[in-house]
Amino acid sequence: MAGKASASGTAVLLVTANVGSLFDDPENLQKNWLREFYQVAHAHRPHFLALHCQEFGGKNYEASMSHVDKFVKELLSSDAMKEYNRARVYLDENYKSQEHFTALGSFYFLHESLKNIYQFDFKAKKYKKVTGKEIYSDTLESTPMLEKEKFPQDYFPECKWSRKGFIRTRWCVADCAFDLVNIHLFHDASNLVAWETSPSVYSGIRRKALGYVLDRISDQRFEKASYFVFGDFNFRLDSKSVVETLCTKATMQTVRAADTNEVVKLIFRESDNDRKVTLQLEKKLFDYVNQEVFRDNNGTALLEFDKELSVFKDRLCELDISFPPSYPYSEDSSQGKQYMNTRCPAWCDRVLMSPSAKELILRGALSEQTLMSEANVSRESGNRTSVCGAGGSAARVLTATPTASESEEKVVTYDHIGPSVCMGDHKPVFLAFRIAPGAGKPHARVHKCCVVQ
Repeated sequence: MAGKASASGTAVLLVTANVGSLFDDPENLQKNWLREFYQVAHAHRPHFLALHCQEFGGKNYEASMSHVDKFVKELLSSDAMKEYNRARVYLDENYKSQEHFTALGSFYFLHESLKNIYQFDFKAKKYKKVTGKEIYSDTLESTPMLEKEKFPQDYFPECKWSRKGFIRTRWCVADCAFDLVNIHLFHDASNLVAWETSPSVYSGIRRKALGYVLDRISDQRFEKASYFVFGDFNFRLDSKSVVETLCTKATMQTVRAADTNEVVKLIFRESDNDRKVTLQLEKKLFDYVNQEVFRDNNGTALLEFDKELSVFKDRLCELDISFPPSYPYSEDSSQGKQYMNTRCPAWCDRVLMSPSAKELILRGALSEQTLMSEANVSRESGNRTSVCGAGGSAARVLTATPTASESEEKVVTYDHIGPSVCMGDHKPVFLAFRIAPGAGKPHARVHKCCVVQ
């Protein structure tokens, strides 16, 4: 699947997927999900592939154990992944421990052509060479090759436990050391509460939890490294601003419970047009009259309301988003593009990175562009156009020559998986890029990648 990891660098594919739906309806969803995942892996031919799953095992983990085992076995033994001769799988299956269970699952696949790959042992504080395929499950707290935490109980809304936390691993690939963090942050419990303030109370809870993770992975216990944080952040659009924009010419009707006088429903009606209902808002209902607004031009007109990452602008970077909101899609296996009317669609699933990690990506894109330009140097100047926009969602080199398929490949791609296929209530999101040859060599001594065991 992947080519040699030398001349053009090391291809990396990072995928995040909330897979809870797959275990609630495995017969209808898993086959299509895996097919779409394999297609993306085949298209980008990574040497190093990381898959971060949230809600692994679904809502009832104990009842889903057989489906979990089948899913893991399929990933490790399928023909589509046969060229990946080393793998590490970390599954938090300790569902009986309310204090520790996060329902996170992290998968790492290494292509047979990739040499000298090392993983960090957090207990021994040194790198170890990765060989063979290994699965770690149940209680991950004792596994020295990762750090896992559930958020402190006082971080949880109303101090109610739920499966939210993070798993951190550290790798040395092509002499580059970096952390990969699987994360699941808190959701909006009520659309009505989220609408009350801007930013919402839930946004504040997520900000606190994400700050906690960033502090943990950059503290003084270990040498600093670049990091990629990818998972279900549950980032939501600023609800109050979105509703005001969608219902600019509407009037609002408030419905209260007869016994408590609590607001249970908001109804927005057009001022004219026979008082047509534009939006109905309840605790778990967001029923807007026109879903196309979330799909037109991939919903990018609504990105101005995606504000939760802005407070971390000095610590986290992201490539430009050019795919539609990743949640909440219909779980009907016959519906691939339809959103459920439970929540306002939002970009919950993301691949974020430290500033130094973004530099690593841009350096790889520039190196790839240079290689492609050199390969095309003998062509007529009229048949060649070079464009490099690595800061966006897809940095690419284009050529007018139709046979040059290698040159037409995107160098950096930030996108979603299964745009027309039901993948559950979340669409997986991925980032594909290359590590330039020699990119990590100046830092190899710092990260002790040359003296590993």
